[in-house]
Amino acid sequence: MVRRCCSAGSVPLPGDFALVAAHRADELGNLVYRKTARNFGPVMAAAARTTIVQVDDIVPADALDPEHVVTPCLYVDRLVRVDRLVRVDRFVRVDRGPTQSGGPL
Repeated sequence: MVRRCCSAGSVPLPGDFALVAAHRADELGNLVYRKTARNFGPVMAAAARTTIVQVDDIVPADALDPEHVVTPCLYVDRLVRVDRLVRVDRFVRVDRGPTQSGGPL
């Protein structure tokens, strides 16, 4: 029997991978987020089969306050430390010529 989660009759499917950004992690994989990353990071980490986390800083296992840990190490599979997050400052539109309808994009 399939459990239905909403009135539309759809069943949620787990993702294979979750790519999550966190502020700080300890060596075990416990995560602390900043600002709005707390909204979707923990949910995505729990829903995926494999969770890869990009962090600004990895600290020793006892350095994080347990009260501030949002995602426990149970949901984290890989940690990737980066020096800084790369931000996109501007978008450039590429002109690919006319579309099939003959007009511009």
